[in-house]
Amino acid sequence: MSTGNPEASAVVGAYRTFVPRSLRRRIARRVPMRLRAGIKALLRRLQSLALLGRYVRGARARRRWPQLFGTSESLAVLAGRGTQIALVRTTVSPLGLREANLELMVALLEGAGIDYFAVRGSSDFRSSLAVAETDRDRVLAALAGTRSSAPVYVVACHGDEPEGKAVLCGSARARRIGREAAVLRTGMIWSSPGKSLVLGLKYGCDIEFWRVEEGRLVAPRPNRVTEDVAFAEPRVSVPISRLTGFAALHTRRTRSVRTIAACADVLPEDVRFPIDVVYTWVDGSAPEWQQRRNAFGHGGYHSESANAARYISRDELLYSLRALEQNAPWVRHIYVVTDRQRPAWLNDRSSRITVVDHSEIFSDPTALPTFNSHAIESQLHHIEGLSEHFLYFNDDMFLGCPVTPQDFFLSNGMTRTFFSPSQVPRWELTLGDRPVDAAGKNNRRIILENFGSAIVQKLRHAPYALRRSVLYEMEQELAEAHYSTSHSRFRSATDISIPSSLYHYYAYFTGRAVPSNIGFAYLDLAKPEIARRLGILLARRDRQAFCINDTVSDTFDVNRQTVMLNEFLAAYYPVPSPFERKGHEIR
Repeated sequence: MSTGNPEASAVVGAYRTFVPRSLRRRIARRVPMRLRAGIKALLRRLQSLALLGRYVRGARARRRWPQLFGTSESLAVLAGRGTQIALVRTTVSPLGLREANLELMVALLEGAGIDYFAVRGSSDFRSSLAVAETDRDRVLAALAGTRSSAPVYVVACHGDEPEGKAVLCGSARARRIGREAAVLRTGMIWSSPGKSLVLGLKYGCDIEFWRVEEGRLVAPRPNRVTEDVAFAEPRVSVPISRLTGFAALHTRRTRSVRTIAACADVLPEDVRFPIDVVYTWVDGSAPEWQQRRNAFGHGGYHSESANAARYISRDELLYSLRALEQNAPWVRHIYVVTDRQRPAWLNDRSSRITVVDHSEIFSDPTALPTFNSHAIESQLHHIEGLSEHFLYFNDDMFLGCPVTPQDFFLSNGMTRTFFSPSQVPRWELTLGDRPVDAAGKNNRRIILENFGSAIVQKLRHAPYALRRSVLYEMEQELAEAHYSTSHSRFRSATDISIPSSLYHYYAYFTGRAVPSNIGFAYLDLAKPEIARRLGILLARRDRQAFCINDTVSDTFDVNRQTVMLNEFLAAYYPVPSPFERKGHEIR
């Protein structure tokens, strides 16, 4: 599997990542050996030249910015990115870079005595600062002054889209760009130590030059608040969480920024309520857990119910939490629901995560122990302290890129539902149905009986947006099916699947959910193309969420799949989260 190794030839890496192995073999059989050898030799020479060029640029960077090569910081020349240079950070994160670039630009403007105010732009992942067009020369001089302190980049924007390639501030090209562009996107580039995670000007700071017309400042592009303001519009100071949904609202303090009253107001689309996250997790390799499970027989009516793959832990939870911290820093609190277990790597000192035992959420102790995810999921709303609005993750779900609360909830409290193109089988319920299909058919019967509509689509295996009050209501309104599911020790043909399907249809028909879309990928570890698909996912990093599922464990080498998966996850999420103990070993 290609893991996007930045030291590998970009051409060879792309070829191996995007061209299936079977097709590569057919090409190899048809292309003469001497021609293949010549192409490989040329690629090796090109690779050598690229490495030499990067070495030269690195030496140049060390001479220009010696202060950035101390014990805690360093620079990296990025492969395949021309002459771009990144600051290597062990704690690299999208929100961290967004705030650092904002801090940098604010310091430059204030140091030069240039008036500015923050604007609510079209992106939550970047900041925007408005300055008067009459201050353009002073702004460009301030940006040029960064040349000796750090590699700061600039690119012109047309609307919200960058035009061309970002260049170093202070260069001749940067001066030409700065004299003409109505909007400049500026900032540094950050990289993780292994360079598998590189964050660029997507998290930069835009400087907008507002025209002075008849005593007013006129915006050079649309924003979310106003086309113009009075030249002497009063400035106010607010936390940056007032200007973006990406910043933490309830859990951590963030810096304040100067803006105008119109931009400080809460807008109709702003999600201002707290959002928690709930995980369900089990380590099926623990002897105590296996003993409890084996005491109750073979484990369900269907082979998938008893399959060991359902209970394998490959440290997916650790990486899913890393993904959550990187891509959803606005989450207030995290709950991990387990059966008398606790991940060995979990940081007991973290105040933002709580382990919840099954005994704390099941009101009837005779239902325990349970090894049925449908039963466990039926009780999640009983978690003490859980917010009204929350996201439910399985530990094989991951956020692939930054998201905002609006991706999962409307500001009026409605939840977003992500329907799948996969369909619930149309035939009647049989004992041969897979548990997921049996639950889908039972859900369909309930929705048909209560709302006169037949369920067709399944739900994507992406984070489920839920409301606690709706789940309590369903427990009362659908009491018989709810009780039966909660007391099924293993997956049963009579189960309903509440947070992964039934909730979303029930909430939709009662006016509390809306269909929506999410950039999503589903990957099955048992499929032969899994290595290629993981490589593509790592190279592109373009899915908001993805699931790496394992439903069958006896058709492949589990150890080999575990190594492959851990290599992928370690490359995709190289930055430890605050939920991990320092010094722990990842298996």
